[in-house]
Amino acid sequence: MRSIGEMGRDSGLGVSALRFYDRAGVLVPAWVDPATGYRWYAPEQLGEARLLARLRRSGMPLADIRLVLAGWAGGDTGLVPRLLDGHLRRLESGLAEAREELSAVRALLGHKETSMTTATATARLTLPGAGLAAALDAVRYAAGTDPELPVLGGIHFDIEGDALHLVATDRYRMAVARTSATGAATPADGAAATASDSTSDSACDPAGHGGGGRVQVTVPLPLADAMRALLTDGAPARLTVDGGRVELETQGRQVAGQSLGEDFPDYRRLTLLPEGRRLPLDVPALRRALGGQEAEVCVLVLTDTVTVGDEDCAGDRVGVNPAYLLDALAAGEELLLEYIGPKAPLVLLRPDVEDAFSLLMPVSLEA
Repeated sequence: MRSIGEMGRDSGLGVSALRFYDRAGVLVPAWVDPATGYRWYAPEQLGEARLLARLRRSGMPLADIRLVLAGWAGGDTGLVPRLLDGHLRRLESGLAEAREELSAVRALLGHKETSMTTATATARLTLPGAGLAAALDAVRYAAGTDPELPVLGGIHFDIEGDALHLVATDRYRMAVARTSATGAATPADGAAATASDSTSDSACDPAGHGGGGRVQVTVPLPLADAMRALLTDGAPARLTVDGGRVELETQGRQVAGQSLGEDFPDYRRLTLLPEGRRLPLDVPALRRALGGQEAEVCVLVLTDTVTVGDEDCAGDRVGVNPAYLLDALAAGEELLLEYIGPKAPLVLLRPDVEDAFSLLMPVSLEA
C-alpha cells in the first residue's frame, strides 16, 4: 500500500490532485484509516494514477477521463480510442482558432507599434549603495528564464523623479522594490527614503533636460548581477541611463552595457488589485514546513494565521508552488499575506515598507 504522499510522488499527480480526484470519485483510495483519515492506495492503482496524470496534462475534460479510466479498467478496446481521438480533434480545432485570434492580436500590436514614436531617454541618479543592493536582492529571484520571453530575463528600472522602482517577473510571480536618490545612507530595505532626501545632482527627464520625468529601461540579468557585485561597501552609486545604455559607477569602479530592447509589461497595471484580507505570517514556521515539501503544489490554509495544510481543514485553502513561496519569504522575518480570493494573486508585503512587495500566482487545487 502507498500513502498519499508516496502515491503523489510516484504518479506525478501531487497530493492536492489526489485529494481532488478522491472527492470527485475518479481515483478513490483503496483504504482510508477511520481514525486518522489518511488515504492508502493499492499497488495496482499506480498505473491508473499515472494514466490519469497523462490525461490531465493533455487537457482532457474530467467527464471523459472518467470514461477512459472505466474503459481501461474494464478492458474496453473500442471506447477508449474513440475518446482519445475525439479529444485530439477538439485540441486541433481549438489550436486553429487560437492561431487565428493570435494573428489578429499581432496585427493590432503591429499597428500600435507603427503609430508610436520613442524618444531617447536620459536619466542620472545618485543612489545609496545599500539601498540599491537591497532592492536588487529583493527582486532578482523573480526574473524569468524563458528564452521565448527575453524581456522578462532582466530587471526593470523605472525612474520617476528621485525614486527608482525595480521590478522582475517570470509571469508566475512578480517582485517590486524601491529606493530613492539621497546623499545619506538609507535603511537596508532601500524603501524608506523620501523625495525630500534627494540630492541636487539627480536628474531624470526623457528629453535629457532634467526636471523629474519618467524613464524606464530593462537591464539584462548579467548586467544587473554585475551591478550588484559592485555594491559591497554601501558607498553611493551613480546610475546613468542614456538611450539604451545603462551604467553604474561607485568608488571609481563601473559597469555598463546595453538594455533589453523590448518593452517591459506595465507592472503598475498588474498591481491594481482589490483590497484583501491581511494575515500575519510565521515566517520561520512556514520555512520549516515548506522545506520538507517534495510536491510541486502545497496547500496554504488561511484562518487567523497561515499554515501549510496536509488534510482538509477549516478556512480558505489556496495552492502555491512551495519553491516560489520560499523565495518570496526571503524578504524578511516579519511579513504579511494579503488574500483577495482563490484565483487572485497572493500579495506578500512587509508592514514597515510601503513600496516593496511580491505577487505570487496561486496554483489550482482542482487538478
